[in-house]
Amino acid sequence: MLKEHINPLHWHQSLGFARQSCARFFRDGRTPGEAMRAFGLAVAEDQQPDWGKAVDAIAEVLCAQPQRLAA
Repeated sequence: MLKEHINPLHWHQSLGFARQSCARFFRDGRTPGEAMRAFGLAVAEDQQPDWGKAVDAIAEVLCAQPQRLAA
């Protein structure tokens, strides 16, 4: 998904949630790859993503999920 097609408010909220989630993984001594796997992203064992890439990838996953419409 291209960032140009994402609602800026939704992107900002997803980025904040991704940062908070990654901070919890970091605090618990986990790796960026483990954080990405927790959100369903495929990370090869030989890849070592950094926290910045993990935050962006997790935010993209959160923005890709369809929004529920109010009744």
